[in-house]
Amino acid sequence: MKRVAMVVWNTFQNDARVLKEAQTLGANGHEVTVHALHTPGVTECCEELPGNVRVQRVVRSPFWGWRRGGRTGEQADGGPGAASQVMPNGAGAPNRSARLGRLRRIVWVLGRSVTHLRLLAAMVRMRPDVVHAHDVNTLPTAWLAARLARARLVYDAHEISTSREGYQSFRRLVVRVERWLLPRADGVITTTDRRAAFFARVYHVRRPVVLQNRPRHRVVPPGSRIRDELGLDSSRPVVLYQGGLQPGRGLDRIVAAATRIPGAAFVFIGGGRMAAELAEQVDTLGLGGRVRFIPTVSLEELPLYTASADIGVQALENTCLNHFTTDSNKLFEYIAAGLPVVASDFPEIRKIVRTHEVGLLVPSDDTDALVEAIERLVRDEALRARFAANARLAAAALNWEEQEHKLVELYQHLF
Repeated sequence: MKRVAMVVWNTFQNDARVLKEAQTLGANGHEVTVHALHTPGVTECCEELPGNVRVQRVVRSPFWGWRRGGRTGEQADGGPGAASQVMPNGAGAPNRSARLGRLRRIVWVLGRSVTHLRLLAAMVRMRPDVVHAHDVNTLPTAWLAARLARARLVYDAHEISTSREGYQSFRRLVVRVERWLLPRADGVITTTDRRAAFFARVYHVRRPVVLQNRPRHRVVPPGSRIRDELGLDSSRPVVLYQGGLQPGRGLDRIVAAATRIPGAAFVFIGGGRMAAELAEQVDTLGLGGRVRFIPTVSLEELPLYTASADIGVQALENTCLNHFTTDSNKLFEYIAAGLPVVASDFPEIRKIVRTHEVGLLVPSDDTDALVEAIERLVRDEALRARFAANARLAAAALNWEEQEHKLVELYQHLF
């Protein structure tokens, strides 16, 4: 038995990939602890999960109580509301706002630094044999923990963070961190073949092990969960998008498509930065009856929702190399639930959709093509049924159980 310290920069509540990896290692005799972030009042400091997995969390910031206590709205963020209270006449407001902005950035950096130190201390205390970093934002801390504990280091690059939505301002730092630490890792994992080729070529390392973001094999029959919860008309096919409501995923284009396909209901499951913007778009277009939203649901419940839809949409946009090289969690989740898909025509996605004949591909920037593909599946019930049958067959191969042996073998090679 080896002690494995996994580390993530999230609360580890809906991280399906990390949970599957931890459970696979736990089932193979390893003692796995996932070190994550704690949100007081939302998460537990310590948990025991099925599959011999322990979770230990540290508070995400030492200033958490100070940041949340006694402040609301814009004032909680040091925004215009807070500034106007100090300077009711507006005199000196720009300078005051600038100083507040600098102060907030300093507090942010200090808070993250303290949290990383707490994660580091927690990992070293357990005296692990392996430190397993998930994504680049945990890699330096994991490397230092591995050095101090004299442990092996595994790096799981979920994304290409040098070309990723929201990481533009950190690109140079990410390049330096990965260029320095990837060659020092004892094992590297990523999610697609193209990403593996990228890391091997750019950082001159052995080609990483590829573990796709496949769900566990679970047969879930078609149901009516979405229709029952939202009170939708059973005569209209349900077009589903599930996942983060984030920029670069074509979500506004899916809403725009709904205006041209009156014969379908559109449902978004998830949360994120674009939630309010999408709700406003739906309201402006008068689509409240046909475009509906369901907040993020648990990993255990999600397949029941997915299997109650009729079509799964993934309209990812070609905004960065990370998007271009992905195959995306939701594509596998749609297939696992037996849904025909409409998906962006990127290389890794194309390989899956065409090999298993589970749906239609569209150019990533072509709203007309997206509308045409969705409308075709909405109107052609026979085509929908054929793709759905193929998806159910593909699900028997495109699941976590069919690839987890590669993770077990990697750990065997470490020692």
